[in-house]
Amino acid sequence: MPLNLIIRPVTQQDYDQWLPLWDGYNAFYGRSGDTALAPEITQTTWARFFDINEPVHALVAELDGKLLGLTHYIFHRSTTSLTTNCYLQDLFTTQNSRGKGVARALINGVYEKAKLAGSGRVYWQTHETNATAMLLYDKVADKSGFVVYRKLI
Repeated sequence: MPLNLIIRPVTQQDYDQWLPLWDGYNAFYGRSGDTALAPEITQTTWARFFDINEPVHALVAELDGKLLGLTHYIFHRSTTSLTTNCYLQDLFTTQNSRGKGVARALINGVYEKAKLAGSGRVYWQTHETNATAMLLYDKVADKSGFVVYRKLI
């Protein structure tokens, strides 16, 4: 991890640097061009980070005033625990910062926020083709063995 890397909550002033990261994340998962997210989704997502009534949060990785990565996470209740769970929904770093500890630092930042919030678990999913990311994930978490099913309605 770069020595001066700061993991911190996103601020309103970060929008111009956050947006290209968000766009890069969505492009990575094929949400660009004709399949891009509607602008209202991006605007609503951004607004949720600053709404105290929302369980959606964001951290960014900053080095020398430049954002190198983001992570978005959500706290929610569970039927199998008295504590909340924390779902790490999005994680993305710039191409140039990959392999330098930025993603690990962001994941650890979510772990810290979850612990402070009293959550009993942090979990996430990734696409089965995201082999590079899984090399890191296998080091910082345990595979649950669950398979995700979904139906868009």
